[in-house]
Amino acid sequence: MGAKNQAIHPTPTSDPVDVAVVELLFFAYRDFTADPDAILGDIGFGRAHHRVIHFVGSRPGMSVADLLDILRITKQSLARVLKQLIDSGHVCQTAGPEDRRQRRLYLTEEGENLRNELLSPQLRRIDRALAGMDRDQRRAVSQFLTRMCDHDPASAMNNGSD
Repeated sequence: MGAKNQAIHPTPTSDPVDVAVVELLFFAYRDFTADPDAILGDIGFGRAHHRVIHFVGSRPGMSVADLLDILRITKQSLARVLKQLIDSGHVCQTAGPEDRRQRRLYLTEEGENLRNELLSPQLRRIDRALAGMDRDQRRAVSQFLTRMCDHDPASAMNNGSD
């Protein structure tokens, strides 16, 4: 059997608590995305559509280039998803004010409604998870999640804000 087919086991120094956190993250992500996945599935959309709806909704007027930077997907992948969202009336794009070649993205009223429908069960889940935590505990959760990211999400959020 080649090296590719050999099972990989945690190193003896792996902390069982850390392995448990990995599993908890898998379960949390599964459950966090379940409600939006069901809503999106009913209209023929998926998680890529959800991410576009979320970030365009939270940053109206963001450029396509900025969205590509945040999502870290190819232009081709974004173009397909964006076309579907535009054709379905959830997103509109306009030319940039200074550079007419630049495309600025906005949610339509229908897009805002979908964004709120997708966000609502996720916010309820977060509210339930954070219930009873004080400000320092909530800050620790945010710090943990930020440290899980390769780059500070706050810097990605501020890029391109004109």
